[in-house]
Amino acid sequence: MPTLREVLGHQASLPRADADWLHRLVGDWQMVADLSFSDLTLWVPTNHEDEWALVAHARPTTGPNFYNDDVVGLRASKERREILVQVRSSRRPVEPLTSESVEEQYVPVVRAGHAVGVLVRHANLHSMRQQGGLEVNYLQLAQSLLQMIGQGTFPSDLAPTGVGRGTPRVGDGVVRLDAEGHIDYASPNAISALRRLGHTDQVNGTDLSEIVTSRLPTGATLDETMPLVLTGRAPWGTEVETARVNLTMRAVPLLDHGTRYGAMLLLRDVSELRRRERELLTKDATIREIHHRVKNNLQTVSALLRLQSRRLDDPGARFALQEAGRRVSTVALVHDTLSQGFDETVLFDEIAVRIARATVEVASRGARVVAEHRGSFGRIQAEDATPLAMILAELVHNAVEHAFDTSTPVTGGEPAGVVIVEAVRGRPQAGGSEAGGSEAGGSDAGGEVLTVTVTDDGRGLPDGQAPSGGLGTQIIQALISDLRGEITWGTKEPHGTVVRFVVRLRGLSAQA
Repeated sequence: MPTLREVLGHQASLPRADADWLHRLVGDWQMVADLSFSDLTLWVPTNHEDEWALVAHARPTTGPNFYNDDVVGLRASKERREILVQVRSSRRPVEPLTSESVEEQYVPVVRAGHAVGVLVRHANLHSMRQQGGLEVNYLQLAQSLLQMIGQGTFPSDLAPTGVGRGTPRVGDGVVRLDAEGHIDYASPNAISALRRLGHTDQVNGTDLSEIVTSRLPTGATLDETMPLVLTGRAPWGTEVETARVNLTMRAVPLLDHGTRYGAMLLLRDVSELRRRERELLTKDATIREIHHRVKNNLQTVSALLRLQSRRLDDPGARFALQEAGRRVSTVALVHDTLSQGFDETVLFDEIAVRIARATVEVASRGARVVAEHRGSFGRIQAEDATPLAMILAELVHNAVEHAFDTSTPVTGGEPAGVVIVEAVRGRPQAGGSEAGGSEAGGSDAGGEVLTVTVTDDGRGLPDGQAPSGGLGTQIIQALISDLRGEITWGTKEPHGTVVRFVVRLRGLSAQA
């Protein structure tokens, strides 16, 4: 089904301001559909002469639907087109038209004194709810909003756009206020919300602002918009928080040719929603604290390994402990980054740059080796970040240690060498040729393929052969296998080494 923007862009040449007005209307007209228990359709003239297109459709959540199928994009019949032209040109609604069991009401959508389109309310009289107090008041409010649409005062330019957390809807609770802010009608759900707030007396005829403000905790900071919302003077929203309940409120002033004669308020009890949000915030803070403590512990282990290595006389043992400390520090770097975020993913480019610089500084032993970063790793799941960091650290360390002569510090301006880390990320190709084909990719088609190339301009591979047998190489091969990838070693012309590995990452939607 095409979107409103697509239909307006391809079928109607409306000024930008008019198109934005229709978008605002469609963003707010669900309350009209719910209050009227009817489907709403929006019609605009197209670029073709005498043609009208249905560009948006809303169904009520409070009653049966009139249209069960998607109708956006339909063209108006000749009979309907005549009514649409009449309503738009006169900028006046017509009396509801009844045919058998169907009632249709045509209302011009007015902005800045001219009709942008026509809204049609469709109701099946046979399936309409039996009218009681709630139905009568809802229908009255719906007609008030339809009248405002025809006068160009709904939606309001001052109303906030978009749906916030816990935005109330018609089914959550409706309160109608008179011009002085007294409750003229409250739906059963609205009465229940006020009861939970602590008001046990009669609701109708009371001052809503007095009900709410008298239940606020002593010393509570008041939202500056709250008085205007509680009296229905401004089309804004606010939230009331007490020890017992959290209520979100949204006011819609009711206007007749610009004069306010009352207001409609939508209420919603969001206590459970806010409780869950607080639990999630607590969980996020706990996870970050865990990562922070893991990072501190790993750094402590790394420092202990370095201290122990200095006390050993055996050069081989000393070197092994130093290498172990370096690898532990690499894992600590990932947890340090995770401790600063709000989820279990990391922007790996920052980690890659820090790893390359730290590894070059340690491995070069005084010689100036430059590390360059190209491309982008993007955002990566924590499960993939740790092995990827280890692989990168080992490759950069090998490049610096074995490719360049780091025994003699370079005193001039030229570096001893350059190590380039380049990352390219994308979706897997058809046929599974990347990341080792079907064997490396497995059945997980939801991940992305990451290709990383580590290049140096050093002395190159001994005898042109890939390294094998060393602990670092074994670690790289094991981690590459865990990431369902493969690695290749090659020679760079005129001299140097090129190491390329391709792995398949977990999708960002994957959960730990």
